[in-house]
Amino acid sequence: MKLPSNTFLASIRSGQPQIGLWLSLASGYATEAVAGAGFDWLLIDTEHSPNDLTSVMTQLQVLAAHPVTPVVRPDWNDTVLVKRLLDIGAPGLLFPMVQTPDEAAQAVAATRYPPRGVRGVSGCNRANGFARMSDYFSRVEEETAVLVQVETRAALEQVLQIGRVDGVDGVFFGPSDIAADLGLLGRPNDPAVWDVIRPAARKLMEAGIPVGTLVFDPGLARSLLGEGFSFVACGSDLALLARGADALLRGMKA
Repeated sequence: MKLPSNTFLASIRSGQPQIGLWLSLASGYATEAVAGAGFDWLLIDTEHSPNDLTSVMTQLQVLAAHPVTPVVRPDWNDTVLVKRLLDIGAPGLLFPMVQTPDEAAQAVAATRYPPRGVRGVSGCNRANGFARMSDYFSRVEEETAVLVQVETRAALEQVLQIGRVDGVDGVFFGPSDIAADLGLLGRPNDPAVWDVIRPAARKLMEAGIPVGTLVFDPGLARSLLGEGFSFVACGSDLALLARGADALLRGMKA
């Protein structure tokens, strides 16, 4: 038994755009409903949703039957939590609120076994096929996507140094928090927000570092992919359910 290749990671490394969707409903059943839609990657969120370790594992088990790469967002850059997410088989992690190169290096270290990092060693878990994967320890580092999220003006000022940290596979821009830091709370699509994100993204692209984001406007999502963004999520299961219910009722009342 061999460790599967990370198709999302291979794609962003080779410049193939990846379209994603956020998973916030904390439900294996809801995840199964969207898993077959054809997205390249699905983000299981634990920062702003009621997901816990068990619900994350359930969704990873569901997604294993589909040709889509799961990425998990921990609720914080926490070494112990990262260890547990990796042990249940998360093939990629998106670390929130990374402010400095040192914090990016801490995130990478949490995904690496000693002597290159600080990940604790478990010999038998879901990630290594319950000790059936003969190449897990030799290949897991190259097959685990480490993505770091910049969400403030301070982080934007250091974005190139953050992206160049050894082991960082991509930089993700969080427009909602950047908007808040600019005094534009609740306005992530405001042109002023993208006036600070786009130059930072271009710096990374010119350095060959993949960049990504989440927006809820499909037109903007397509535009960003056309501008060179590598991985863009264009909505969430939660928003699809809520807005779909709103639209259905409006149609009935019209």
